[in-house]
Amino acid sequence: MTPLTIAAAAAPFTRDMEACFATIERLLQDARAAGAGLVVLPEAALGGYVETLSGEGEMDPPPALDPDGPQLRRLMELAGDTVVCVGFCEGDAADPDGPAYNVAACVSGDGLHGLHRKVHLPLREDRVTTAGSSLAAFDTPVGRIGMLICYDKAFPEAARTLALDGAQVICTMSAWPCSATNAAPELTDDRQWRRAELWDRARAAENSLVVASANQTGSFGSLRFLGGARIVEPGGDVVAQTGTTPGLAVHTFDLDAALTRARRALSPIRDLRPDTYRVAEPLRA
Repeated sequence: MTPLTIAAAAAPFTRDMEACFATIERLLQDARAAGAGLVVLPEAALGGYVETLSGEGEMDPPPALDPDGPQLRRLMELAGDTVVCVGFCEGDAADPDGPAYNVAACVSGDGLHGLHRKVHLPLREDRVTTAGSSLAAFDTPVGRIGMLICYDKAFPEAARTLALDGAQVICTMSAWPCSATNAAPELTDDRQWRRAELWDRARAAENSLVVASANQTGSFGSLRFLGGARIVEPGGDVVAQTGTTPGLAVHTFDLDAALTRARRALSPIRDLRPDTYRVAEPLRA
């Protein structure tokens, strides 16, 4: 297979859609200059995330966008031959009381390749969006991809489902903030930085595949985002990573060779024993 260069972005996004597109266009230009064929943008890169994850106060929800609407068509035109994953709020602008979903779309100039509705909603994100109910990988011009949104990556079952569906790369798109109760002076020392990195690395290692993880930077409402976009190889090692400020993590893989090599020796995805595992059920307090 032709080597694939993957870029994962760390960048800020707000409700200003023109500013969002200006940031995306700049990121795509930088990614193409680095040779990227797959670019992963953060959660809510079109229209911004929520201002708070608590149950208090009024919330200004992200704009409801139609996956068949002008915003995605505009992104497809910008993408051209590049495959781009992006997050936004899916809904019907004409029906503000209808369901809305936190979604990720994978597009190129050829159209929409895949759509994922966030399954696991943290804290009170359910004040604004409804949880999705399915996980599936899909084919693209650069390989078979699965997508997860932010808190989804904390669940081994979600990534494992995508891996068993043939995903070679899992693209995780986040608006992951620092700790709300015990923020560290340096974001890279924050416990949420450690968790986000841990889960990116674990999902790659336990499934012997590539994880490309994007995240927002800066502040929005009461949330301060960590940044820390990263690329993780199938053994669980971080091969490219940004800091807490905007930037791109970029790395090149021969996907077939990388996955074959990772699954040749110790590989949890290859050595599964499904006959011995308990079906997952939530633990209730």
